Amino acid sequence: MTDAHAMKPVAVLTGPTGTGKTDIALTLAREFPVEIVSVDSAQVYRGLDIGSAKPSPELRARVPHHLIDLCDPSESYSAGQFVRDAARAIDDIESRGRVPLLVGGTMLYLRALIGGIATLPEGSAGVRAAIDAEAERDGWPALHARLAGIDPVAAARIHPRDAQRIQRALEVHAVGGRPISELQAATRPELARKFVVCALFPADRTRLHADLEHRFNQMMAAGLLDEVRSLRARGDLTDAHPAIRAVGYRQLWAHLDGSYSLDVAVQRGVAATRQLAKRQITWLRSMPNIRTFDPYDAQSFVGIRDALMRQFYPL
Repeated sequence: MTDAHAMKPVAVLTGPTGTGKTDIALTLAREFPVEIVSVDSAQVYRGLDIGSAKPSPELRARVPHHLIDLCDPSESYSAGQFVRDAARAIDDIESRGRVPLLVGGTMLYLRALIGGIATLPEGSAGVRAAIDAEAERDGWPALHARLAGIDPVAAARIHPRDAQRIQRALEVHAVGGRPISELQAATRPELARKFVVCALFPADRTRLHADLEHRFNQMMAAGLLDEVRSLRARGDLTDAHPAIRAVGYRQLWAHLDGSYSLDVAVQRGVAATRQLAKRQITWLRSMPNIRTFDPYDAQSFVGIRDALMRQFYPL
């Protein structure tokens, strides 16, 4: 990376799911030499297309996208891997005289990139197995309650049913003897850059909830159930894989397991999507130095364009 690049800010467009981030990014790409760097923990997986709202191959041919289809669904992909991959993508895009635009709503990835990643102890398969056994017996909310006694700061920002993050926080404490929140508080960013973050922040939550339900129904009409059925047919995936825990996939997988009817699965998928949006909004509220725009305000695009692109094309 050249010194000139190091001085430039990095443009970020984020916000809760279903608020039109991709459409805004594609509109920006029609006006400026933008390449999109996905900040989405589901879009990294091959085969998770409809439920992750992955841009079509045609769109990706027209506007270059990065960090999409990186992994097989049987693999895990961490925030640390994202930081490394995003840094390489940013460097690559800038080396060609183009502008990287980070777009997506996986707040854990975004926070890791902007604020850094804690140095955590090595994982322990034995500890994880013991935690999983306890969760099987008592349920993840019970383990979340135990985490609240060990590390109330971490528990406050982890959903009681977020199995992956509860497990990791308990594992870190069991292996290293220190709360994960304490280790995370001592982090420094690996990418020494200024980030200009524009966030879509919907004022009308009732409209957002209706839009999210409509969007989920559109995904179902586009073949989301068949997509999940194809993933199951591989035979090597279970609902313990991070890819299958993604919103929508988890609920339809449970339906195909016979846990409940398709109607209930859709209702639960919609509810989980709304809960995801709520968590994303909570994360955004805690992020400093971001500029917020209402996605339902027709004037917001101009404000976002000016806030992001004036960094590279001063008036």
